[in-house]
Amino acid sequence: MGVLGAVAIVVFCISLMTGSSGISPTRALNVLAGGHDEAVRSVLMQVRLPRLLAGFGVGALLALSGVLLQALFRNPLADPFVLGVSGGAAVGALCAMLAGCAALAVQGCAGAGALTSVAMVYFLARGGGTARLLLTGVVVASACGALVSVLLALATSVQVRGMVFWLAGDLSWALSPRASLAAAFLAAALAVVVARPLNVLAAGELRARAVGLELETWRPLLFVACAILTAIAVVSAGTVGFVGLITPHAVRLIFKTSDHRLVAPASALAGGTVLAAADLIARTVASPRQLPVGAIMAIVGAPIFLFLLRSKNRNTH
Repeated sequence: MGVLGAVAIVVFCISLMTGSSGISPTRALNVLAGGHDEAVRSVLMQVRLPRLLAGFGVGALLALSGVLLQALFRNPLADPFVLGVSGGAAVGALCAMLAGCAALAVQGCAGAGALTSVAMVYFLARGGGTARLLLTGVVVASACGALVSVLLALATSVQVRGMVFWLAGDLSWALSPRASLAAAFLAAALAVVVARPLNVLAAGELRARAVGLELETWRPLLFVACAILTAIAVVSAGTVGFVGLITPHAVRLIFKTSDHRLVAPASALAGGTVLAAADLIARTVASPRQLPVGAIMAIVGAPIFLFLLRSKNRNTH
């Protein structure tokens, strides 16, 4: 955890001092040390820092959602977007963009769409267990994907660019990092508190019933918690994949444990660090143009996930 914290601090410092505005790390460091260059201070404190904090918050939320979902479904491929949350948010956000709404209204519509899709999944799958919940989420997500295609076809060429960036994940939509950071801290603390039930759930339904765990209570609670965490992340940054999928795997492999007392906080810290690093690449690799952070995560995340799978198989055998 100390090494992971040190890596997070290094990524934080590099991200804060590096960007596409032409400000050298020396000038940035001088301002952070108390210099009086107001133009540089404005860029660092009003542009880079909020975006960086939002990246840490969103990454932590997605990683925690992945931890909870993989414990709930006992499926290593469970992803925060499997519940249809991102699909509903995408439909809501794209409808707002199509209507010409401002950024705040787009975020509000994205949140409403996410909660609507979650409610649909919950009520359609109610009483059917985790398998039915998973299948219902996949179906709702597919239906939302079809609606997204229709909305993109109806949009003008000017609107399509903003829509595509939102769908690919873009931290420039994160107007304030407070919501994602506060939710991430609270969720990580609660995950540590309920680590024992999570460990029991991950061990299987028979084990859970043998020790008296009330599955009928814990399943909907975890479902709603994952949906809320993912909805906050999606509203802040659009649809960013792979963070919730690869981070829990990497933490379990590196720490050699599945104990959620360690996996949950470590995944939150690692998820925030990974997304902040991906956003740094997105801001600088094609400077002065900025790439969508979701696309960078997909490009980097796919080979990392394959490597983790091979490492896990090698350790198993």
